[in-house]
This record gives sequence, structure tokens and C-alpha cells, in this order.
Amino acid sequence: MSEEYLLDSEIEGPAEEALEKTLRPRQLSEYIGQDTVKSNLSVFLEAARQRQEPLDHVLLYGPPGLGKTTLAHVIAREMDAPIRMTSGPSVEKPGDLAAILTNLQAGEVLFVDEIHRLGKVLEEILYPAMEDFALDLVIGSGPAARTVRLDLPRFTLVGATTRFGLLSPPLRDRFGIVHHLDYYNQESLTTIARRSSSILGIEMDADGAGEIAGRSRGTPRVCNRLLKRVRDFAQVAGEPMITGDGARSALTRLEVDRFGLAQTDRRILLAILEKFDGGPVGLNTLAAAVGEDRGTLEEIYEPYLLQIGFLDRTPKGRRVTRRAREHLGYGIV
Repeated sequence: MSEEYLLDSEIEGPAEEALEKTLRPRQLSEYIGQDTVKSNLSVFLEAARQRQEPLDHVLLYGPPGLGKTTLAHVIAREMDAPIRMTSGPSVEKPGDLAAILTNLQAGEVLFVDEIHRLGKVLEEILYPAMEDFALDLVIGSGPAARTVRLDLPRFTLVGATTRFGLLSPPLRDRFGIVHHLDYYNQESLTTIARRSSSILGIEMDADGAGEIAGRSRGTPRVCNRLLKRVRDFAQVAGEPMITGDGARSALTRLEVDRFGLAQTDRRILLAILEKFDGGPVGLNTLAAAVGEDRGTLEEIYEPYLLQIGFLDRTPKGRRVTRRAREHLGYGIV
């Protein structure tokens, strides 16, 4: 089974997506982990409620699966406001963005996922919308063209991105609240696994939860998916409870090792070791060698391999570390 199955939310069917939504916390008090973000956000939310005005615009950035979409929903619920969702790639024309903005209600939360993929023209439409709650429309063309400004209701824009550096400085500067979401520790993921198992009605002991948490790549989304797949193995085997041994057996069959590495991770590391003598190797060359898109490597796989110290990013390219060599059973050079 490939790791893409574990990481890519696009491949889930409607039933799986609906199940995933039931596992999301609905209030900030239910949100596990990201303590600094949660603590500061609680202050900003309470202050906005006391002033009876929308929360300032929020930018959330970090690797996929860490809860950016969940936090957007939590913010809307905490502000007792509706939420409208879209993504950078789905908004192609200025008219599309103008239609979204003019249909917002007062206080509504507009969540834009992958906001770094908005085109420059669309960004320029957002500038007055975010700062002045106004939309500048150009009517006509040539010498007869004129600009008309439409007032917009006060709203909260929540932007999410995995590529913070690709956001233009003018757009970044218009967010009043900027938070980075980092990978989760073992304790937080164990708590998430126990909470999700309770919601799903799954019996699981502490060892089972710890085993799943330890192989979840520091990511709640992966933790929940591993839990559901381990549940499948336990159910078919007639096991009434997920134990440490049962979780280890299921995760071994899924080819997820104790560091959370799966097929594609190992393929990346082995390609650098076997084809490029451990590196350094350029990202484009590596992508061609493993048959993956450059952006997929950079956004999905590389951040975690860097986080756990299996990969180094140098000016000359990517290099496998001593720790990765030891884990993969290669001699130390």
C-alpha cells in the first residue's frame, strides 16, 4: 500500500470524508496540541467577541495535515459565524473572487486553502477587500473605463498555506494574525488517537494508541487514517480491542515503519543512497529519479524527512544523513 493513500485527502470517498469530519474538534477547548497557537488564538477570539467585531484576518501555515482547515472551522464556531470555503486553484478569474466577496455575510469567515496559489491579479483584488472591506471594480474599457468601489461587509479571511515563502509580502502583511503549525509530539498524537477511537467506538489500549501515534509522522490526519486502517485489520481478525501487538502487526502489513516512513519515503532515501552516493542531489533530478512531481516531494515528503533528521538540504542539493543510513541498514561513510 502506498504512502499517498495515507497522505492525500483527495483520494478519500464521500463516506471516508464524512467520517473524517466527525473526528474534527468543534471548539478551541477540544483542539489538541499546538498549545502556543491555541493560547494566543483564544485571547484574540475573546477580544473580538468583547468588541463585537469580526476577528482580524488569520494566516495559518505549515505542513499538510496539521489542522489548518480544522482551525478555520473552530474559529467560525467560536465567533458564531458561518464559514465559506474555497481554495487558491479553484478561483481562476477576478469575477470568481468578486462573486465570493460580494456574497459574504457580515462577520462571515472566508477560508482560502492553498492561498499561495492565487494569481497576482486576484491578490490585488484582495488588498482593498482585506484592508478597507471594499471591492474596486473596473467598468468599461479604454478611455471610458472607470473604477467603482463597492462596500463589503466586515469579514474574516483565514488563509492556509504549506508554502509560506510563496506568498507575496503585500499579501502576508495584510494578515493581522499569523501562526505556524508544527508537527505534533508523541503525547499529543496519542491523545488524538484515544479521542478518535472513542468517537468511532473502537476499543483500544494505551499501547495500541502509542503505536499508532508513533508512526503518524507527527500529523493528526495521518494518525486518524492509520487508526481507521488498523481498526479494519482488527475487525476482520475478530479482535475486540486494538492492542500494541495488533497495531504493530497491521502497520507492518501497511508497510509503515516505526518512524512513520512508508514506500515513497524509503524510495526517496534509497534513490539518493544508491543512485547518487548519498547526495547531494538536486530536487529536479531526485524527482525524476523517483518518478514524483517536484512540488509533491518538496511539500509532502521532504518536510517530515527533514524534521526527523533523515535528510539534509544543502546549497548543492539533498543529502541523506547518518541517522537515515543507520535506519535503512546502510554502512556509515
